[in-house]
Amino acid sequence: MSDENTSQPLEDDVVQEVLRTGTDLRQYSKQVERELKEVENKSIQDYIKESQNIVSLHNQITACDNILERMESMLMGFQSDLGSISSEIVYLQKKSVAMSQQLHNRQAIRGQLSQFIDDMSISESLITVILDCPVTEKEFVTNLSLLSHKINFVKEQGFKEVKSCQDVKDDLEKLKIKAVSKIRGYLLEQISKFRKPLTNYQVPQNAMLKFKFFFEFALANERAVAQEIYYEYIDTMSKIYLSYFKSYSTHLMKLQFEESATKDDLIGNEEVGTKLSLFHKSSFKHKSTVFTIGNRGDVLTTQLEAPIIIPHSAQKNELRFPYEALFRSEQYALVDNACREYLFICEFFMVQGKEAQKLFNQIMGKTLTLLVKNLETFVQNCYDMIALFLCVHLVMHYQLLCHRRAVPALDDYWDRIQSVIWPRFEYVFQLNIQSVKECDPTKFNKEMKPHYITRRYAEFSAAIVGISESFPSELVTKLCAELLEAVEFFILRMAAIFPQRKEQLIFLINNYDMILVILMEHTRDSSKEADSFREQLNLRSSEYVEEILSPHFGGMIQFVKEGEALIEKGQTDLLKKQESKSLALVQSFSAGWKRSLEVINKEVLSSFPSLVTGSTLLQLAFTQLVQYYHRFHKLLTPNAKTQLTNIHYIMVEIKKYKITY
Repeated sequence: MSDENTSQPLEDDVVQEVLRTGTDLRQYSKQVERELKEVENKSIQDYIKESQNIVSLHNQITACDNILERMESMLMGFQSDLGSISSEIVYLQKKSVAMSQQLHNRQAIRGQLSQFIDDMSISESLITVILDCPVTEKEFVTNLSLLSHKINFVKEQGFKEVKSCQDVKDDLEKLKIKAVSKIRGYLLEQISKFRKPLTNYQVPQNAMLKFKFFFEFALANERAVAQEIYYEYIDTMSKIYLSYFKSYSTHLMKLQFEESATKDDLIGNEEVGTKLSLFHKSSFKHKSTVFTIGNRGDVLTTQLEAPIIIPHSAQKNELRFPYEALFRSEQYALVDNACREYLFICEFFMVQGKEAQKLFNQIMGKTLTLLVKNLETFVQNCYDMIALFLCVHLVMHYQLLCHRRAVPALDDYWDRIQSVIWPRFEYVFQLNIQSVKECDPTKFNKEMKPHYITRRYAEFSAAIVGISESFPSELVTKLCAELLEAVEFFILRMAAIFPQRKEQLIFLINNYDMILVILMEHTRDSSKEADSFREQLNLRSSEYVEEILSPHFGGMIQFVKEGEALIEKGQTDLLKKQESKSLALVQSFSAGWKRSLEVINKEVLSSFPSLVTGSTLLQLAFTQLVQYYHRFHKLLTPNAKTQLTNIHYIMVEIKKYKITY
């Protein structure tokens, strides 16, 4: 044993007392035993004394035990009952879920079945409306849509072999036949209204668009009737448009100027007795300007979408028009009708893309062919390039207009029109170029004013360049460059007939200046033609200034050029040796410079019809003179400079010749 266990008995008070007093343990044991016996006996006596109470307690315990047993039995029964109730609750829950699902399924079936019955059944009101109501009534359209739905539904269920379809199939067929019959009568009646004279086509078309579902119903349920309506519309409108445009074009062409350009009306040909821009003696016989555009370009701007020309009204007012104005009216009428027609057939007949184009061609094809043939008839004998070019640009503008209206149906027609005009335009353009090249300068009078061929070119070139600004063309640019080259060469050949260089320069400046003025007046931007003639004008102007200064100040000018050359070579000594020559030039200048200015002024202003050109050249000459005078002053010796006229005095005198506008 451990020390801890052995030490415990020693700690007991009794044991310690025994050990301390030295008591005999045997005697102590007997004593303890006796005491225990006594205690036991006392306990027995107490037990005997309390026996009645113990019996009573025992009985009470037994009674309590019985009560607890009964309670346990009751609780076990209650527990059994609770188990049964829990099972019933679970059963009821399952039954409730099942009943809820059954209810949901029955409600779903009821909704579908109810919808099925509604879709399948034919109400009395539907039958009455389809049979008796006019097709234009809103109620008929509504019930027709309902009938269409029922027909499609029964057809769909028929594929599923639903037996109830047989119950309504015959009634639906009869209603369909009746509805199609009424629709056919109405649509054919609307189409027949187009044939009435002076009909506004938009009225019956709008009426048909209002009931466009009719054709959709016929197409879905009676294709033969839909095709009948389809082809009846094509046949009717094709004839109507052909008749209208045939009549309109015929009456329109009677309003054209009776005098048209001929093969003799070329830039390089000689002028005839009457000017091309004048009116004929008869008020009905006008002739359009051939080379000048005037207000003819308005067909591309203010008149582009103006109302079309009414032939009988124009004849009543004795009006005549150039061809492009008639062409504009005709083409704008076509654009207006064609766009409306294309948008109508797309919406009413439910076609798009190639199908829409095919239907459009069936309706408008004959009309378009007629218009192309009419154009070919005009073009084959046309020498009016401005008219041809304006027609080309009208086509481009109207093609854009059609695209803005989302109508591509006329694209092929526009291409055909251009294929007719362009070759003729190029051919006549080449004739004009050739006429300039073949022109003989010697047959003209020696006049230094602007030549009529140059004026024709300037007006014509300005017209072509101005029109081209909206739609540039490589072909036109090439032809204009060829004509420019031919005219430049012609002007040089014409200038060569003058014997003096000054006369040649005056002729060149007059012609270049006139061309430039006309080009800048009619074109928005600086063109190649304007740049070319501006460069030529500047070169010839500088040369002319030298020519008119030379007779009066030639000695001074020559001295300046030679003196500056000596200085450049470093030979200033040689320049000083020419003092006597410079003094003579100073005296000569001082004696006659005023008179020379007056002579130059008269000569320049009388040589140029344009006051602006003459004044510009005069100021250029005087400016050049002042510059030479400055350079001359720098070359003089101090002695010679003292005798030279003051430059400020000369400037004051020059200002007297400055013209204010």
